[in-house]
Amino acid sequence: MHIFTALGAGVALIALMEAVHEHWAAMFAWLGAALVIDGLDGPIARRLDVVRVLPDWSGEALDFVVDFITYVFVPAYAIMASGLLLPWTAMLLGVSIVVSSALYFADRRMKTDDNHFRGFPTLWNAAAFYLFLLHPSPWLASLAVFALIVLTFVPLHVIHPVRVTRLRGLNLSLMALWAVLTIVTLAQDFVVALPVTFALCAIAFYIVCGDAIIRLLRPSTP
Repeated sequence: MHIFTALGAGVALIALMEAVHEHWAAMFAWLGAALVIDGLDGPIARRLDVVRVLPDWSGEALDFVVDFITYVFVPAYAIMASGLLLPWTAMLLGVSIVVSSALYFADRRMKTDDNHFRGFPTLWNAAAFYLFLLHPSPWLASLAVFALIVLTFVPLHVIHPVRVTRLRGLNLSLMALWAVLTIVTLAQDFVVALPVTFALCAIAFYIVCGDAIIRLLRPSTP
């Protein structure tokens, strides 16, 4: 089972090679494969009781290592090398992404008691995807990346689509739709119709801001 988890690191290496050759859609496809591995390894490990069978191997530590490579390191390279940012900010922001994310991974408070992420959860693979999709001006792209780095340390509650129990059916349905639209986007090399772009952006907005909106509409009683 640990070999399956570690396979994500190998997939990340292939994604990085695609990024070096500026095959951006292929890079995101391989990062998507890593995301599938990350989504499957936990449930399978619990099903097989891997903690008891292999007590000397830390699945949690292995998962953190692979996640950092796939969610942070490879996307940070893509963001830095893509030409989407202002040239004088690219290296500074790239380094800031990996440093801030490393600190976030080490923070034991990264998740709340109800399984929300606290702060921007270093989903730089998703952030990079939206930069390539929307292709904003270099000024706006650099500002957006800087804002996400800052939000890493802001106590904003971000929905974990799988583990948050409230509206789980809706969350999982939106993630399924997001996956389909993402595959369509990559297959068409980011040249998609406006409704596809709008739907992808709306889903991202809900994941990041949905909890805050729900709390505003349904405030808890003292």
